[in-house]
Amino acid sequence: MSAPPQAKGEPVTSKSQLIEYLSEGCKPKDQWRIGTEHEKFVYRLSDLQRLPHDGEQSIRALLEGLISFGWEGITENGNLIALKMGACNITLEPGGQLELSGAPVENLHQTCSEVHSHLDQVKQIAEPLGIGLLGMGFDPKWKREDVPWMPKGRYAIMKKQMQRRGKLGLDMMLRTSTVQVNLDFDSEADMVQKFRVSLALQPVATALFANSPFTEGKANGFLSYRSHIWTDTDPDRCGILPFVFEDGMGFERYVDHVLDVPMYFVYRDGAYIDAAGQSFRDFLEGKLPALPGEIPAISDWADHLTTLFPEVRLKRFLEMRGADGGPWRSLCALPALWVGLLYDSDSQQAAWDLIKDWTPQEHQNLRDEVPRRALKTPFRKGTLQDLALQILEISEEGLARRARISGTGEDERQYLWTLREIAESGVTPAERKLQEFEETWHGDIDPVFRVHAY
Repeated sequence: MSAPPQAKGEPVTSKSQLIEYLSEGCKPKDQWRIGTEHEKFVYRLSDLQRLPHDGEQSIRALLEGLISFGWEGITENGNLIALKMGACNITLEPGGQLELSGAPVENLHQTCSEVHSHLDQVKQIAEPLGIGLLGMGFDPKWKREDVPWMPKGRYAIMKKQMQRRGKLGLDMMLRTSTVQVNLDFDSEADMVQKFRVSLALQPVATALFANSPFTEGKANGFLSYRSHIWTDTDPDRCGILPFVFEDGMGFERYVDHVLDVPMYFVYRDGAYIDAAGQSFRDFLEGKLPALPGEIPAISDWADHLTTLFPEVRLKRFLEMRGADGGPWRSLCALPALWVGLLYDSDSQQAAWDLIKDWTPQEHQNLRDEVPRRALKTPFRKGTLQDLALQILEISEEGLARRARISGTGEDERQYLWTLREIAESGVTPAERKLQEFEETWHGDIDPVFRVHAY
């Protein structure tokens, strides 16, 4: 989640301005960048409890410690809720999950350097405070009521609305963690093809990164429970977006979709104004009940775009949102997967040729089955494991053609090795943890916080 916005920019009086806002994201290929975001759970080593915002062992203490590395603090109503350094941000999810929103970089070597530097800084501050960090897709131990809420205005509004629209929205806010990558496009047509390819293949990413098999200390019957949670969070703003695969898809079609998604809030003068359930179309006409007579600024549109949660999200770039949080090596693997597929034209075309005849029912079946079965999900004449191996080969070829070489002489394919191991074995991180849980930990979940901590 982003730090508090500032209402600014041109007033919006027509839909064409909203379309133009998205289309301005088009960039020539030599300006394409990679933006990686990842979240992790933060907890006390003494009792494994998730951290409150305030206190000696707290989110505030962790953020204050990080300021010593040159980060600038961002407050909301006197609460330290984010940090900023250049194009990077450290922000908080509702339950105190710590998120790095990385700078847009040119290659995956820079992505991994950024991740390593961030985790090193966080560990230097966390260890003297008796604080640990865990990368998984869902909190393996604590109940929803055990997780402290962070003091951010938008979360208070979202909390109320989530309880009206689904059964698992609060679990999404408090108990999930993810890694995602943000990628560019050069034209509307390129955006559409990238959107279609990445949306169709999110189940492959979900399966390869499946890492949330526990709920409240017990196996929950899923391999990616985090992914399942999104199916019962808010039907207005989640899902696989079938219209993306239909004729006429483009910036305007996506804008029409976003305009039909009810709002959450408007940000004015340092405060979030509750507009939950209200219409951005009414806002364009000066008829928003929360702000009668006022029309939106372009920043209000940017804010509204952040309140949709599909598997792939369009802003001025495309966000890949299908993966569970995980260990350090997976934080580099996710951008590697998608960069290899989408930043090389031959690979993108090969991926498109692979998925272009999939039916709506096949898309939906993968979305429904993968959270439980991951790579063992049946698909056409084989399983998702077979598809994952094909996709990794295409991605590897794309990374080889990119030929971005590190200081040690290696190209970007090295970051896919962990996914290749998972795909060839057919055993996901979740299944490995389940085996440890049953055979080594003897049904005790607590060792996960030691064995798999950062």
